[in-house]
Amino acid sequence: MKKKITLIVSLTAVLLLSGCWDVTEPQRMYYIDGIGIDYKDGQYEIYMQIINFANVAKSEGPTPQAAPSEIGFAKGKTMEEALFNLYRSIDQKVFWGHMTFIVFSEEALKSENSIAVIDSFLRHRETRYQILAYCTQEPIKDVLLITPILNKSLTASKLSNPLHTKELATYVEPVDLRKLLIFLNEPGHEVNIPFIEINKNWETAKEPTTETALTGFGLVSRKGFKGYLKDGAARGVQWVYHKKTRGDVTIKLENKEKEYLTVDLEKLSTKIKPIVKNNEVTFEVDIKLNAIINGFKGKVSTDEIRKGIIKEVKKDIKKSYEEGLKLDVDVFRLSEQLYRKNIKAWKKLQKDGKVPLTADSLKLNVTVNKVNPGRKTFAETIKE
Repeated sequence: MKKKITLIVSLTAVLLLSGCWDVTEPQRMYYIDGIGIDYKDGQYEIYMQIINFANVAKSEGPTPQAAPSEIGFAKGKTMEEALFNLYRSIDQKVFWGHMTFIVFSEEALKSENSIAVIDSFLRHRETRYQILAYCTQEPIKDVLLITPILNKSLTASKLSNPLHTKELATYVEPVDLRKLLIFLNEPGHEVNIPFIEINKNWETAKEPTTETALTGFGLVSRKGFKGYLKDGAARGVQWVYHKKTRGDVTIKLENKEKEYLTVDLEKLSTKIKPIVKNNEVTFEVDIKLNAIINGFKGKVSTDEIRKGIIKEVKKDIKKSYEEGLKLDVDVFRLSEQLYRKNIKAWKKLQKDGKVPLTADSLKLNVTVNKVNPGRKTFAETIKE
């Protein structure tokens, strides 16, 4: 009797199971990797990059006949209208959960609705706060059509996963939508968005190729787009950023007209201390570094190397800071430091979330803890 009851209960439970009848099969969906947003003539222009996963998990190499991605394009008076116009030409379900980046054109950032566009993506239930944000002056379609070196999968591209190159150099720190919203909502209500350029320094035996390069920042506030820090003007940001970073400086050796030395630097820490006096605030920035020497044969002392590193790092930081002041941007978020550490002073001095800054508001102290000669191929390279 007990066996019959158990059997009836089991059969009833099986019949009540809903199964997976309403689940879309993975091969019957399109997966979005990135979105490009432009704004022209009062309309949004949307570029949708749909990625081909045929090459993602193949150990024997990519499938040559399979296109790594396809780019869809549509226009609309709003971003949502443009997306629905694009849906009309898509023959499968679209999955947004793998979306990894958004690229904004300069005109899209200048649009008064740029923040609303970001909010629209975050309201979608399939998207995530970890989506990376970029800006560019290049044609967005050209940026999205670039494939990684050696035809690797697009999931390994610089835009999809910029941290892959962090072990080589941390020139521009990635910014995701979560960080972007936090920086715009908190003093001084500004954010540095990584700036993309198309690099044409690569080629195969058959033809030249292109690759994306992060070469600076687009500066955005809650009131709109402020401008760019590019190339040399952006170098100082990496030394003030709070996380550990890696970069390089090239120093000119003393008393030697044509001899230079490139040094690898690892930033250990950055400490910023706001000092308020007579209704004015200055910021003491204390930076500690380690240095590794590469590729030099000759006699040079560690004191000479330290002096050269400190001089170049300070020059980089001051240039980024002063270029930011020209654009009315607090590139190092110094106002936030005062907000965190002395809220009373911040309330007294701030205007629209920012404290007044001048060229004299920044006081730098750079310390080089260690100078590592690397492999001691040449005994005379470092002289204590």
